[in-house]
Amino acid sequence: MQTDTEYQKTIEMGFKRLIDSKKIRSFFAVFMLLGTNMLMAQTTASGSAAQTDAQKADMWTGVAYYTLLLLLLCIGVAVIGKILKIYDLTLQMQGKKGINWNNIIGVICLLFLVAGMYGAYWSFAVQGSGILPEAASAHGVKIDFMFWVTTAITMVVFVITQVLLFGFAFKYRGSDKRRGYYYPHNNTIEKVWTVIPAIVLTILVVFGFFTWRSVTNTDEVKGDINIDVTGHQFAWELRYPGKDGKLGAVNYTAFYTAANYLGVDFKDRNSFDDLKADTLVMPVGRSIRLNIHAMDVIHSVYLPHFRVQLNAVPGLPTFVKFVPTITTAEMRNRLDNPTFEYLLYCNKICGGGHYNMQKVVRVVTESEYQDWLSRQKPYLSDQLKKELKLADAGQQKSVANRLALNN
Repeated sequence: MQTDTEYQKTIEMGFKRLIDSKKIRSFFAVFMLLGTNMLMAQTTASGSAAQTDAQKADMWTGVAYYTLLLLLLCIGVAVIGKILKIYDLTLQMQGKKGINWNNIIGVICLLFLVAGMYGAYWSFAVQGSGILPEAASAHGVKIDFMFWVTTAITMVVFVITQVLLFGFAFKYRGSDKRRGYYYPHNNTIEKVWTVIPAIVLTILVVFGFFTWRSVTNTDEVKGDINIDVTGHQFAWELRYPGKDGKLGAVNYTAFYTAANYLGVDFKDRNSFDDLKADTLVMPVGRSIRLNIHAMDVIHSVYLPHFRVQLNAVPGLPTFVKFVPTITTAEMRNRLDNPTFEYLLYCNKICGGGHYNMQKVVRVVTESEYQDWLSRQKPYLSDQLKKELKLADAGQQKSVANRLALNN
């Protein structure tokens, strides 16, 4: 048997090993380094007169802040674990019963279950408040329904599995009064947890297939409004058809000039009355076809309120069709937000100015759309007319014929 002095020396040696641990020292070094960097950043930023109180507050809730908290938590857990381990060893050396680690792990599992469930609830309650409002397109309603059905099923499965996992770990934790039962195989259980998920997933896949098929039905519909959307660093360019209702062809690599920045092919007679626009305006209830182009890098047409997204790839024209169902004025009333605007975003990180690549989108009535369309300027500008040696509108037909012959 060891004396009290020997016990004390054993404990001191344990704490010394804890302090000398390379992992602890590494954590401490990283903690100090990040803390110093944060302090220097704060000092530098505080010297700027343009910095607001909100910006100072945001600095402490950034990535570095949460990284430091995580490291501090890891160090705290490691220290507590070492202390408990040393305490357990001293009890055993004194001939006493050591710490019941099974009970500790079981309680930790139970606490983790409670904390995890609260975290899931918090995620739905807080983060869920930022969810988009109702879909403003016909197909968006179907996509939302498919999304919520999938979410409900997976959420039920999540709750059941997590309760069973951590609940069983707590209830059936190790004990001196019972031993674990070795249960190698059971065909019935294997069939149940294989067949049921397979059936559920099959239903979801089939349901999603028919929903996606209806969304991507691109059959030509009489009355489609064709709008060209062209992305470049860092803006969207819009082109509407004129009175003929048809857009002229484009060939960016062949016809691009400073005036003809979209590369419109004026060998196509439909090009002469095309219009340019600064706002994406669409009439409610009409079928809209967005013809998507990119000049430089990959962009992505993203209209979240309409549940529309499709990449814009250089050299690979694509298109997407949808029917807007809620006007901008109606959505403002529903959200009680008089300044609300639909927006067209780029959903690809396309460069340093990506954040600013936005376009206002307006959904209006048919009469408002026709009135707006009548006030748009032609794409065929005076400078472009000079490049094409087109003196007046009366010569457009002859120029078109000449260009067609040269083609």
